[in-house]
Amino acid sequence: MENVQAIKQRFELIGNDVKLNRAIEKAIQVAPTDISVLVTGESGVGKEAIPKIIHSLSHRKHAKYIAVNCGAIPEGTIDSELFGHEKGAFTGATQTRSGYFEVADGGTIFLDEVGELPLTTQVRLLRILENGEFLKVGSSKVQKTDVRIVAATNINMRDAIHKGKFREDLFYRLSTVEIHIPALRERRDDIHLLFRKFASDFGQKYKMPTIRLEEEAVALLENFRWPGNIRQLRNIAEQISVLEKERSVSAATLRAYLPDSGGSQLPAVIEQRRREGDFSNEREILYKVLFDMKSDLNDLKKLTLEMLKHDSSEKVQEEQEQLIRKIYGTDEGEILDEETAVAVLPAAGQPPERPTTPPPVEDKYHFAEEIEEEETLSLQEKEIELIAKSLERNKGKRKAAAAELGISERTLYRKIKQYDL
Repeated sequence: MENVQAIKQRFELIGNDVKLNRAIEKAIQVAPTDISVLVTGESGVGKEAIPKIIHSLSHRKHAKYIAVNCGAIPEGTIDSELFGHEKGAFTGATQTRSGYFEVADGGTIFLDEVGELPLTTQVRLLRILENGEFLKVGSSKVQKTDVRIVAATNINMRDAIHKGKFREDLFYRLSTVEIHIPALRERRDDIHLLFRKFASDFGQKYKMPTIRLEEEAVALLENFRWPGNIRQLRNIAEQISVLEKERSVSAATLRAYLPDSGGSQLPAVIEQRRREGDFSNEREILYKVLFDMKSDLNDLKKLTLEMLKHDSSEKVQEEQEQLIRKIYGTDEGEILDEETAVAVLPAAGQPPERPTTPPPVEDKYHFAEEIEEEETLSLQEKEIELIAKSLERNKGKRKAAAAELGISERTLYRKIKQYDL
C-alpha cells in the first residue's frame, strides 16, 4: 500500500496540513474495499481527487472510471443519463441508450454534487446501492450492475434531509465512510505553498518569469478567507501572472485582486439564521404593512369628513360631494356621516360593504335630497326593448334584426310571437 507522500506526488496534491493528510489516509484505507464513500467539503477544495485515489488503488482500477456532475444535468434527463433509456421511451428517444451505470459495470462512478439529485432519482440510486439492480427509462426489464459509488457534496446533508430534499436512507448508504476535505482557510500554512506552485506552472505556460510575493503580500494571502478555496487561489495566481509586469508582487498589488478583502475577514454566520422556505419574518412584515395601510386609510377618511364640516361654499361642497362618492362608493346624492363612513370601511382582505339604509342627511351639507329607490331591472323588459329597437332600426327586416341581436331568425320569430311585438 502506497503511503501518503507517494499519493501526493502521484496526484499532484500540495500541502502538509494534518486534516488533509488524514483525508488521504482514509482514502488509501478504504480503496481495496467496495464500500461506498461520501466526500464532503466546500466548493473548490479539490474533492474530485479522492475518488481518483480510491479507484486507482482498488481492484477496479483497470475498469472504467466515470465522473458525473449531478448538478449540471437537467432534472428531466438525469435518469436517462444515469440509467439509460429504451427507444421511444420519451420524445426524442430515437434509439436505445446505455446509461453510466451500465457502461461503468465493474468500475467506479463518482457522483459529484450528489445533493442536487431529484428525489425520484434518489430512489433509483438507493436500489442500485442495495442490490445492484436498475431499470432503464421506459423498460420493465431489471438489469444488474456491479459499480462502486463514490459521492461528493458541498452542502450540509443533514439540513437537506431535514428539509425533505434528500432521503435519509440513501444518505446512510452513501456515507458508509465519510471523508472531509478541509477548506483552504483551515490550511493557512499551505496557502503560500499552493500559490507558488500555481505561479510556477503559469510562468512556464505563458513563457514568462515566475511571480513572487513580498513578505506583506504573503501575510495578506494567508489571512484572506478564500471563499472559493483552491479554485479561487489558482484563478488569482493566473491573473497576476498574466497582467502584472513587475514580477515582485506587493501587498497593495495583491489586494487589488482580492474581491471584498475587507468584508471577507468576517465569519460566515448566515447559514444558522437563514433557512430556505422560512418566510416567517417576511410574513410578519407583510401583515404589518397591510395593517398600517388600513389604519392610514381610516385616518384619511376621517380627515376628509372633518374638512367637509368646516367648508360650506357651494363650489367646494360640490367637489367634496364627488370626493366622498369616490372614496366611499355611495350613490349620487348620498353623503355619509363620520360614524357611518368608518363603519363601512372594508376589513382586511374583504370588499367594502355599502350600508343597506343610508342615514339621514344633515341640513349643513346644503344638498339634502330624498333617496330614491333604485330602478328595478327586468331582463324580460330589457329584452323586449332591445328587440323592438332592432326591428325599428332595420325597418322590420327580421333577418337583419336577428343578425344584429346575435340570435337565429327562428328564435327571433318565437320572441316576437311571445311578446306580441
